[in-house]
Amino acid sequence: MAGSSFGECLKITTFGESHGEAVGVIVDGVTPGVELHERDIQIQMDRRKPGQSAVTSPRNEYDIVHIVSGIYEGKTTGTPLTVILYNKDMRPEAYDDIRESFRPGHADYTYLNKYGLRDHRGSGRASGRETAGRVAAGAIARKLLERRGVQVVAYTKEIGGIACRTFDESEIERNPVRACDPEAAAKMVDKVVQLASVGDSCGGIVECVVRGVAPGIGEPVFDKLDAELAKAMLSIGAVKGIEFGAGFAAAAMQGSEHNDAMSADGFLTNHAGGIAGGISTGQPIVFRIAVKPTSSISVPQHTVRVDGEERIIETRGRHDPCICPRIVPVVEAMACLVVEDMYKRQAALRN
Repeated sequence: MAGSSFGECLKITTFGESHGEAVGVIVDGVTPGVELHERDIQIQMDRRKPGQSAVTSPRNEYDIVHIVSGIYEGKTTGTPLTVILYNKDMRPEAYDDIRESFRPGHADYTYLNKYGLRDHRGSGRASGRETAGRVAAGAIARKLLERRGVQVVAYTKEIGGIACRTFDESEIERNPVRACDPEAAAKMVDKVVQLASVGDSCGGIVECVVRGVAPGIGEPVFDKLDAELAKAMLSIGAVKGIEFGAGFAAAAMQGSEHNDAMSADGFLTNHAGGIAGGISTGQPIVFRIAVKPTSSISVPQHTVRVDGEERIIETRGRHDPCICPRIVPVVEAMACLVVEDMYKRQAALRN
C-alpha cells in the first residue's frame, strides 16, 4: 500500500501484518560485494523481539531471519535484497471483542475511514510488528556504514518521568529498559512493572547518537539530514516528537549561547546536534524522540462501535507496558538507513 516505502538511493519497502503469515522487507540499492550473513541481521532482530523481560510483551516471536534474494555466496549482489520473518505466535482471537469497536489511541478509526475496512487483528499494518522489517533493513545499512566508520547507538533516557542522571554506554544492553544509567534503570523497571500490574502503560524519551559521519552529508532545503531523520523517526508509530541538539531548550537560549563557536581544533560546543543547514558538521549527530504510552491497555476506556453505539472496552492481548526498550533498535535502524542513503546521495553528487 502507499506509504510503505522509504528512502531514495537506499530504498526499503516493508510488508506484512501483525497476525498475518509473515512480515519482512525488500531493500533496494544495497552496495554489491559486501559480506553479509543472516546472523548479521539476526543480532539486531534478537534485540527487538518481544518476550525478553517483564517490561516487554510476552508474545513469543523468535523472528528467525530468512534472506530469500540479493545474496550470493555470502555477499550482496546489488539486486533487491528480501528478508522474510514468519509470524509464529499469533492469537487473533484475542481481538474478537474489539472487531467492531475503536480502541482509544489506536489507528482503528483512521484506517477504517481511509480504506473502508481494517484488519482488527493486532492493528494489521499499524502494529509495532511492522517495525521488524525496518530493523532487518537497518542491520544491512549498519553493515554498510561500518565500512565508513559510522557508529549508531540509541538508549532510553527517560521513562514515566524517571530520567537518567549519568551516562554509561556499557550499561545500555545490561538492563531490560536499555537505559544509560543503571540506578535510573532499576527505578524505571519498577515503574513499568507497577503500571503493568494494573493494566496501564507509560511513555518515555529515547536519545540517539550517530558518530563518525563526515562533514558535508545531507541535502539542502527540503531533504536536509535532520529533516530526513525527523521523517524517519516520526514514521515509527509510537513517536510523537523529536528534537536535535539543544532542541526545544534553544527557545530559551540567546544566540551567543546557542551558536557553536569554532577554533582551529574544531567546534567548541554541539548545540546544533551535529547538523547545520541540513548538512552534517562532522560532530556527533544527537537527537531525542518522545515515545507515547502504549495505547493497548486493559484499563476500561470509553469508546464507540463502528455503528456509533457507545461502549466501554478493555484491550486484551499481549502488549508492551512501555515501548521504549524495544523501540531503541528501531530508532537505530532508521537512523542507519537515513545516513547510508545520504552517503549514497553524496556519492552520486560528486561523481
